[in-house]
Amino acid sequence: MLAAALCPTGAAQAQPALPDAPIPYQALAKPAPRPAARPRAATPPPSTTAAAAEAAAGPGLTATGVAAIDPARLEAYLDGVIGSAMVRDRIAGVTVSVVQNDQVIFKKGYGHASLAPLRPVDPDRTLFRIGSISKTFTWILLMNEIQAGRVRIDAPINLYLPEALQIRDQGFTQPIQVSHLLDHTPGFEDRVLGQLMERNFDRERPMAQYLRQERPRRVREPGQFPTYSNYGVGLAGQALVYVSGQPFEELVEQKITGPLGMTRTTFREPHPPRQGIPAPMAPSLARDLSEGFRWSPAEGFEARPFEYLGHLAPAGSASSTAADMARYMIVLLNDGVYRPAAETAPEEAAPRPALTIFGPTTARAFRTPLRPNEAGVNDWPHGFITYPLPGDRKGYGHAGGTLSFSSNMVVAPELDLGVFISVNTENGAALASELPAQLVAQFYGPAMAPPQEGDPDLGRVARLYEGHYLGTRRAYVGLERFVGFILSGVSVQVSRDGRLITSRLAGTQTWVPEGDPAAGRFASTTGPDRLVFDMSGGKASAFQGTYNDVRFQRVGLWSRPTVLAWLAGLSAVAAISTLVGLALRNRRDLRQTQIQSQASLVQTIQAVLWLLALGLFATWIMGASDTAQVVYAWPGARLILASACALVASVLTIVTLAALLSIWRGGRRLDSWPVMRKVAFTATTLLYAAFAVVLFHWGALTPWSS
Repeated sequence: MLAAALCPTGAAQAQPALPDAPIPYQALAKPAPRPAARPRAATPPPSTTAAAAEAAAGPGLTATGVAAIDPARLEAYLDGVIGSAMVRDRIAGVTVSVVQNDQVIFKKGYGHASLAPLRPVDPDRTLFRIGSISKTFTWILLMNEIQAGRVRIDAPINLYLPEALQIRDQGFTQPIQVSHLLDHTPGFEDRVLGQLMERNFDRERPMAQYLRQERPRRVREPGQFPTYSNYGVGLAGQALVYVSGQPFEELVEQKITGPLGMTRTTFREPHPPRQGIPAPMAPSLARDLSEGFRWSPAEGFEARPFEYLGHLAPAGSASSTAADMARYMIVLLNDGVYRPAAETAPEEAAPRPALTIFGPTTARAFRTPLRPNEAGVNDWPHGFITYPLPGDRKGYGHAGGTLSFSSNMVVAPELDLGVFISVNTENGAALASELPAQLVAQFYGPAMAPPQEGDPDLGRVARLYEGHYLGTRRAYVGLERFVGFILSGVSVQVSRDGRLITSRLAGTQTWVPEGDPAAGRFASTTGPDRLVFDMSGGKASAFQGTYNDVRFQRVGLWSRPTVLAWLAGLSAVAAISTLVGLALRNRRDLRQTQIQSQASLVQTIQAVLWLLALGLFATWIMGASDTAQVVYAWPGARLILASACALVASVLTIVTLAALLSIWRGGRRLDSWPVMRKVAFTATTLLYAAFAVVLFHWGALTPWSS
């Protein structure tokens, strides 16, 4: 993919640089009068009953009886944290809002939404892509239908889908229920490349068409364990369309954003009108969309193309402002009720009536898991994410990410607090992920003190954990399976000082046991994250992390990347040796039978094909650092050609294997290969065969699967 340049004439002109300090676009608004305290669906802290919280609430206190955050201190803190992160991580723009006591106590834009022309981030006007936070709107709509009795949570989702979109059994006995979509346990594989996002509007499809054409395989019975599924959320959105008879975008506008006055939040996208596709985003909103950016040392900030997600709108197409998301968080903290009393104009005789977006039963559901899970691990309470916060508190909300944007929304009912942040640069995921917990630690503490010391006893049970694990959030067939094996693998080892080490392409983390080293529970040495291993067989067979969006399953020798790398390297050496031997061999003294001559020709062709395949695979992997390029241009000519070359070379291995017996038996001593050449041919054949088997297992021999 060629991203748009920062300036009209490209890199030849000087690029606008980000300042070393954050650029506040808008100062804090004057706090509105604090409304009366209200009862909560969430259980207050152990030392505070609901009645006591209401009695204690007063100036400087939240409705739950804890000290309210001082806005001036909050602004100073966030300016420092965000400003430092923008410089350190090369971030173009950030938008943030914080709410407490039914008020927006902070909203601010930092940096830029566009660099050509230069446009600062405005928390009231600039729309950021909020990614999977969109799902929370879908879950509100779905839970309202469940509460109204039009959808049953324990019913098969097929009851609420048109026949063309209904999920087939595919050999599984249990139907996928509505509840399985809410906690990401439908049992689908996860396919992304070439279809989850589009940069070219001409490739956009109606949601129903997308769901029909891109149906993933079922790979396990539903309800076993969570594996994040955008497709599953798309099915939930399509069920809402089927039950209501209205387009999804209209449902959101009529049931949520319209009543709340979230006029700058939309699931629509900027594009020309087209039949069958939802109406485009209003021009007044499209003008204020933030661009997405990628930073590189060579090019600086590059503006990225718009990421079209309308074909899977319920899972991630929303765009919003920090101000609108503040209003949304107030509703979540208010158990689905919006009280616009603070916004009532002075000349109005009476406050505006409260609006109920969802009821108390749904409010409790968003804090109650559908299925029990391990302590410290997200249990997907009816679609929302559970966040561990300092002081043994819990937050609820959702994170969101596109290729260029990273967002996070966390509400903490015990603190009457909500935090929203969105970042418009690929490097911003860490800031978006960490800020809510950092803010809570700063103002409410105690800061999470991660354990640092290893446990020497862990070394005695290292064999229970050490090995290679593969994530379940991946494709299970074809070339995308091959990529999934590379990206989702995790190596687990135990260090000498008693720490568990997990290594993957994204980096390395260290963990220490929580309690008995053989019990399978580990805490991160650098933060609040947890690992929980499945020890049901007396040995770790799988593990899950804090956010529980993927399960990592232990795999055998053939699935290990080190085995693939060794076989690839040895096959390359064998292929080069074959070609060098061909070039240096004295043809006048060549002694060989006819079948040996033919087998030599086949192995020479194999050598050329293997070297071509390995070279093409290597160049594709080197170019895969640009994630957008991989997603949009999947699979690309290089990967298809690499797979095709490897496939032909693998098929030819069958020929050389069949010829082995004749090569060793055929011919007299004077007109046959010497023993060493027979040994070399046999070793090369067996090596190629092993390499072909591993590539087949990884899905790399399927050029047609793209």
